Amino acid sequence: MALEIGQKVKIVRLRDRVSSDVAGRLGKSGTISNFKVVDGRGIGVVVEFDDKYATWFFEDELSPA
Repeated sequence: MALEIGQKVKIVRLRDRVSSDVAGRLGKSGTISNFKVVDGRGIGVVVEFDDKYATWFFEDELSPA
């Protein structure tokens, strides 16, 4: 999936154990605000939600909204 800054995405799965703040975003939509190198071999996608909360996800945790 080709992702771009400003694109709306939906959180469809969570790969790892996460905080309750992040887990509560499962099934919600947000806007891609940036990208980040997460582990030296992958790219994370920073998603900002309507309440201004932002965090990163792996690409396979997202789908177009």
